[in-house]
Amino acid sequence: MFDALSERFDGIFRRLRSRGKLTPTDVDEVAREIRLALLEADVNVHVVKSFIARVKERATGAEVAESLSPGQQVIKIVHDELVTTLGGAGAKLRTAPKPPTVIVLAGLQGSGKTTAAAKLARLLEHQQGKRVLLVAADLQRPAAVDQLVVLGDRIGVPVFSEATDPVAVARAGILEAERLGRNTVIVDTAGRLQVDDELMAELARVTDAVAPDDVLLVVDAMTGQEAVGVAESFAGTVPLTGIVLTKLDGDARGGAALSVKEVTGVPILFAGVGEKVDDFETFHPDRMASRILGMGDVLTLIEKAEAVFDADEAAKAQARLLEGRFTLDDFLEQMRQMKKMGPLSSIVGMLPGMPRELRQAEIDDGELGRVEAIICSMTPAERHEPSMINGSRRARIASGSGTSTAQVNALLKQFKMVQQMMRSMTKPGKKAKLGRRGGMQLPPGMTPEQLSGLPGMPGLGPVR
Repeated sequence: MFDALSERFDGIFRRLRSRGKLTPTDVDEVAREIRLALLEADVNVHVVKSFIARVKERATGAEVAESLSPGQQVIKIVHDELVTTLGGAGAKLRTAPKPPTVIVLAGLQGSGKTTAAAKLARLLEHQQGKRVLLVAADLQRPAAVDQLVVLGDRIGVPVFSEATDPVAVARAGILEAERLGRNTVIVDTAGRLQVDDELMAELARVTDAVAPDDVLLVVDAMTGQEAVGVAESFAGTVPLTGIVLTKLDGDARGGAALSVKEVTGVPILFAGVGEKVDDFETFHPDRMASRILGMGDVLTLIEKAEAVFDADEAAKAQARLLEGRFTLDDFLEQMRQMKKMGPLSSIVGMLPGMPRELRQAEIDDGELGRVEAIICSMTPAERHEPSMINGSRRARIASGSGTSTAQVNALLKQFKMVQQMMRSMTKPGKKAKLGRRGGMQLPPGMTPEQLSGLPGMPGLGPVR
């Protein structure tokens, strides 16, 4: 979603880094280019004005003038102000003093509200250990209840509904949660094609009846500034406590994400980043700002890895890495685990130091299957010691995997590069070099040994 904006920032900062001293004219020029970049990204004009004013005030102050690297300091200022615009310190869901905690989801039809309810339930159950009950109170849209029942069955979360009115369903759902010992209730309310009095009146009745701990508005990030207008309308009617942005993986310009918090005062709590039920994550303003500026997001990558990697296997793999014994079997296992983390393009975007061309490239996820076929066509001895694979062996492996000798050669060459990179990260005092613009900068408190437990990047295949 932020590819175009990231590319603009990348161009601005590339020129900025080359300047050893910044004059007021330089600051005005940078501010003008950032303003245009944000407006082209469909960011609210008032948000842009406020953002530029804050950046210029800090950029012309002592923290830049007295800095040894003024260009880098301005980049830090832009990052800090992006974090502020996106919401500052990450907000969290509230917890009721006496269970169950009640969360009401609101939004327009088509925003992905029912799917977001199931995704949120899965996140709370799997990552926070909650016991969730989904309540289907959307009695307006045909098959909305059935859709939630199917999703609930898929994620292993019970769904409650009755063919009465939404207020009665919501109340009965809380009583059912108490009976079942469920400590969290997520109420999926009805939407409309547009904001109207009937929608707001029904939502107000539901929230008055159940006194929710959180009221989350689900908005479609693809609708741009319209999403901000929808959020303002809902915030004026019900006590919103958070926003869920869906379709953040789309190709819209990202203006909604950068505008909604500052315009409404309501923080973004969660983001939908794909169609699968596990494509849903807590929204971290600082991490999103880093992604926008092309700095990667190692912390989210680590969390994704921890969620899918077997701890014992990861420990064994790290031990082998530290001993310099990274084999094609390890490569294959990490690749299989990495497939569970989502599309390769999203993983590449989280890695710091990656070239812009690779971050924005279309990466063929099907290439992973070909890599797996090639490795599985090797003997155990060949996987353990790839240097023994000569010309005849390569031809046999290519025939057995349904690939070409050139593809086998490319994989072996790529594995050797990953092997060298892994080894370099485990050497004290060494930095892994990724891309043409410098080394990988690790987050504070993180060691190269910890990062070595992350998957490599096998099977990227042809980049288009």
